[in-house]
Amino acid sequence: MSTQKPPLTNAGMRASPGTVEPPLEQLRGLRLQVLEIIEEVFADSSLATDAVREQLRQHIAAHPGRPEEALLEHLSSLRSEQPNPQDDPNPQDDPSSQHPSSPRLEAVLRDQMLMTAFQPVFDLTTGTVVGAEALTRFVSDSGDPADYWFAEAEDSGLRTDLEFAALESGLKAALELPRHLFVALKVSDEVCLDPRLPGLFEQTPVAPNRVILEVSGKFPQDQAASLDAAVAPLRSAGVRLSIENTGSFFAGASHILRLKPEMIKLERNLTAGLNLDSLRQELVEAEVGFAREIGSDLTAQRIETKDELAALARLGVTLGQGYHLGRPSVQPREWAKWGRRSWHLASLGGRGRATRS
Repeated sequence: MSTQKPPLTNAGMRASPGTVEPPLEQLRGLRLQVLEIIEEVFADSSLATDAVREQLRQHIAAHPGRPEEALLEHLSSLRSEQPNPQDDPNPQDDPSSQHPSSPRLEAVLRDQMLMTAFQPVFDLTTGTVVGAEALTRFVSDSGDPADYWFAEAEDSGLRTDLEFAALESGLKAALELPRHLFVALKVSDEVCLDPRLPGLFEQTPVAPNRVILEVSGKFPQDQAASLDAAVAPLRSAGVRLSIENTGSFFAGASHILRLKPEMIKLERNLTAGLNLDSLRQELVEAEVGFAREIGSDLTAQRIETKDELAALARLGVTLGQGYHLGRPSVQPREWAKWGRRSWHLASLGGRGRATRS
């Protein structure tokens, strides 16, 4: 079997026309720092920050085209409303509440009651499927989404065990995918540092050069060197690395520069309504330039409308996935269609929906 790594895109990286300012110089600019802070506030979807997001929207509307002034006014207003931490009578640190038992999780792990769905990943320059992301599904009567299960596993001290079970399920299911598609597998930094991980890939028949490990960009700064060392043997064998740029792009940039992943994944909240938000478009454009500078492909997730798809393609994002392109499926018959040359995006600027011609 050839050891050459299959390309993430069919068209490859394309140089932008004209002279482009180095992305790292762009990132040092005050405006992009302001845009990043604003994006981070909007990306926080918790109910506790609803009022904060709405207040920031009002400040931006009051200062059109001047995000620096809007953010300064927003921060000043928040400072005046800041409560005294000593007023909180209910500290949250309770050692007795750590790691409660979870019989249903123990049953899932014991009986392997989980399965894998795959969602197609498209090359936005050619409209063809080039890979698939593995998503865990649980066999239970509750109908709880995967996030609930993994959160429960975190509380029960079973997170790492559950992740390894999900990886084993994903690698087993990947044998049913067309062989030219890459397989993206989500892993936490704890799993990357676990000594069991190399053994898992030694036992699977899936070729290493088809595997992409997706790591969150939120891992602590002091773990960057350890993570780099842990994944180095896997990368030498052909496994590729993707970093999901969650939270602050500036905080994650140093991780990305150190690890030089083959793929950078845009934070999921950047995609929603991108075509209507010039501030986020500037941020995505900067990330496109940054990815090109270090030789990575940039991929977008949760693409749900034709206008979002068109905006991402126009900005130079090379890979994408989402309900508008293709929904997750647990059916091997559906996966087989993704390998056909006739399975492609009908039109990036039109319907955008995956179809067969």
